[in-house]
Amino acid sequence: MRNVLVTGARGFIGVHLVELLLERGVNVRCLVRDRSNLKDLDGLDAEMVEGDVRVYESLPPAIKGVDTVFHLAGLTSALRPHEMFRTNGKGTANVAKACANASPPPTHVFVSSVAAAGASRDGVTRTELEPPEPISVYGRSKLAGERAAVKWADKVPTTIVRPGIVFGERNRELLPMFYAIDRFHLHPHPNLHSMPLSVIYIRDLVELILKAAVHGDRIVPHAVSDADRAKGYYFACADEHPSYAAWGRMLAAALDRQPVMVVPLLFPLPWVVGSCSEILSRLRHQPSTLNQDKIREANARSWACSPARAKANLGFEPHRPLLAQLRTTVTWYRDNHWL
Repeated sequence: MRNVLVTGARGFIGVHLVELLLERGVNVRCLVRDRSNLKDLDGLDAEMVEGDVRVYESLPPAIKGVDTVFHLAGLTSALRPHEMFRTNGKGTANVAKACANASPPPTHVFVSSVAAAGASRDGVTRTELEPPEPISVYGRSKLAGERAAVKWADKVPTTIVRPGIVFGERNRELLPMFYAIDRFHLHPHPNLHSMPLSVIYIRDLVELILKAAVHGDRIVPHAVSDADRAKGYYFACADEHPSYAAWGRMLAAALDRQPVMVVPLLFPLPWVVGSCSEILSRLRHQPSTLNQDKIREANARSWACSPARAKANLGFEPHRPLLAQLRTTVTWYRDNHWL
């Protein structure tokens, strides 16, 4: 792996991945929609090329000459479902098609989500052998992207990585949760039961993504056996599966804000809050991560997924326990005046 393209390079995961690739001496090309806002990529020795995964014609020039494409571009929220499918589904189809039309086709590593696989049954840890059953619009859009990538897997070496909740330096989506505990010692809980979570620290994730590119299995097109159907898929998460309440207590320990009050939001309050947030986001023409789709995911019984396949096939191991990684995250937030 010498020359790579990273889509979604400006995002939280993308910036960390670009930094790690550059550390390893890889030549990095970043697909960016707008050259005017590259703050997090400033100072990095990477090539910037303009393009949009939703516009197929912009992709072949960006892919020309690379041996690996890391496809991270995607939406976690949108004003309308079709916008999410256009980016997460059609956008991935465009990337896979452009890879297939390159000579030779590069390895395609698509960073999907555990949401594409769907929630786990209560008390059961989900593995890659189980068929996907997404419960949210976001999950269905990421699964549409996975299926689009699989359609080209007979021509393109393809691997799919499904991260759980990703935390770490520069993460903005989880910042309100840290803030509520830091300032008010409160951890709002979206329901009465406490679902197990799949979580992963950003450095662990980007290292796993690199391992998947170099050593990972590839998707088996038209697979018949269960073993072949699981090939090329990897859940990316820690061994620990803290419940939502336990996660709040871990954040409180990392923040030195114990004790923390875990406050269940009784039905139908979470849905009312999600609906109001959606209405406001549409009035402002700005998507919000607090919406009914996320409330739907938050009401699942479990999101526990197994990292066993990544550990066995890729030699993946989290570097430190979750609490130590959360403390590193808190230190970065405070040093950069985010908290």
